[in-house]
Amino acid sequence: MAQMPVKDRMATLTQNLNDLSINVPGLRQKASISVSGSTLQEVLRGIANTHRLNLNIDPSLTEKVTNYFDGETVSNVLIYLAKQYNLDFNFTGNIIYITHYQDPYKNLPPPPKELRINYNNATGNITLDLHNDSLMNVAKRITVTTNKNVVVVPDLFGKTVSGYIQDLPIPNALEKLALTNNFKFTRTNDEVYVLEPLANGEKILLKPELKPIPNSNTVIRKFNGNSSGNIDALYDNSGRKMISLNVNAMPIRDVLRNIADQTGMNYFIYTDIQGNITANFSNIELEKALQYIFQGTEYTYRIEKDIYMIGNRLNEGLRTYKIVQLQNRSMDSLMHLLPPELKKNVEVKEFKELNSLLLSGSAPDIEMIQAFVKQIDKVVPMITIEVILMDVKKGKSIKTGIRAGVSDSVKTGGTFLGERGLDYTFGAKSINDFLGRIGINNIFNLGKVTPNFYVQLSALESNSNIDLRQTPKLSTLNGHVANLSIGSTRYYTVSTQNVMGSLNPQTLVTQQYIPVEANLSIDIMPIVSGDEQVTLNIDVKIADFIGDPPNNAPPPSSNSKFKSIIRVKNEEMVVLGGIERNEKSESGGGIPVLSRIPVLKWLFSSRSRTTSKTVSLVFIKPTIIY
Repeated sequence: MAQMPVKDRMATLTQNLNDLSINVPGLRQKASISVSGSTLQEVLRGIANTHRLNLNIDPSLTEKVTNYFDGETVSNVLIYLAKQYNLDFNFTGNIIYITHYQDPYKNLPPPPKELRINYNNATGNITLDLHNDSLMNVAKRITVTTNKNVVVVPDLFGKTVSGYIQDLPIPNALEKLALTNNFKFTRTNDEVYVLEPLANGEKILLKPELKPIPNSNTVIRKFNGNSSGNIDALYDNSGRKMISLNVNAMPIRDVLRNIADQTGMNYFIYTDIQGNITANFSNIELEKALQYIFQGTEYTYRIEKDIYMIGNRLNEGLRTYKIVQLQNRSMDSLMHLLPPELKKNVEVKEFKELNSLLLSGSAPDIEMIQAFVKQIDKVVPMITIEVILMDVKKGKSIKTGIRAGVSDSVKTGGTFLGERGLDYTFGAKSINDFLGRIGINNIFNLGKVTPNFYVQLSALESNSNIDLRQTPKLSTLNGHVANLSIGSTRYYTVSTQNVMGSLNPQTLVTQQYIPVEANLSIDIMPIVSGDEQVTLNIDVKIADFIGDPPNNAPPPSSNSKFKSIIRVKNEEMVVLGGIERNEKSESGGGIPVLSRIPVLKWLFSSRSRTTSKTVSLVFIKPTIIY
């Protein structure tokens, strides 16, 4: 029976109180109650004392009450408390016994579960939908529904079964039910189905390639050998051969023989199998179990037309070939990465046309190499490096002096004002005309110079501001060096004099031009990290020519270099450099003593002064490209 609704129970209590109020005036009186934190028992006792009611109160009513009632009948207050605290009233004359309400149907046992078993009389097929149902009740219901006797042996009286089987003949349905719930059945000659437990060491074996056996399950027995251990083989629901192994120092050949006997495995052994095995695993596929058994030994297997060919890994019949094509890396960059122990029994050749490796050896060894190649055949990022080179050069050169001499051929003339300043050569005729004009009325005569005499006046100043900007782009793979080199080459002459012969000696002079380079060289090796930041190993070498070399002498040069390791984000630009080179040189020549006297030194000497400043800046921006 179902529990009485609370609404109906309260209506019954209200009617009983109303009937009792005819003889008990206190139930009709108005109540004024204000309580906070008092127990339900104390509140009811106060109501009974105030309104002269006969109340028998259960001591277990200890709930805390916080209420305020004003002008409400005692009967309504009692009904409210009954609703609020699940109270029950029992009436004996004018006495009311108040206690907690107890549901009379609460502890009744649940109704028996209805088994979902349907039988089609037309086809003779049965459908089962079971979930932790008693095997005894299932057998009884099948017997009543189908008129087929199903008997359960006493050992299975307490067993529960689960499973869903739809529209199968009774023998097939019982076979599948026994398979999934780990028991067996047998059909006797008088068409009685007997359900019984498996004996020690027995397991259900269902071979899907065979037709269902109409009268019983197929049962296999474990291999119970000596103290070396146990071997168990069976088929799972999808027809796969599953192996369970628990052996200790058992010969491998005995393990193979027992697995073959239980699974019906066809095999051929090329060589005598030596060695022992210790293992403990459950429900492993046959092929995987054989891999575990042979792993670490010199033996392997190969399947050919459902026959397991077993023998030494190096046997010709067990060797196989495979082409492993690389997807993301080049084949030549991978050869040196293969561990020697993996290549020990496998011949590895390069197949450049397909960017592949040609492997020849046993299947397990080839699978190990293939797994290793798969792990490292990842996309190698390419890094494009933008390099901005800036050289800012500022220079100033001043050259002054007077030169005089005698020469058979001198080009006279020059410029007074122009890009080169004052650079003029006076010949003998111009000098004699000048000397003839400075005489005063021919009172005195300065004379004349020789016809081959000349005088050269120089007063030169030059300024230069050069801003050189170069923006090359380099690309390289991750972990490889990108190199940039920009510079110039100068040559100087080395003369070699050799005397040939003794009677008629001849002098042979040879000249060789020796190159000297001054380069700006940058080596950058990028390394990409997992968070797409780039570590740059930078090596910068800066060489430059300084000044003008003497005749046939190597040109002077300056060299600067630095190394740096920096870490930058993808497409983030960094600045290197700020390398400043200052050059200052002075040179001069003239008549001794006179070339050092102030004022007169400008008439008896020539001087040259050069000042230059060079600032080099390098901007680097890496970009990762997959």
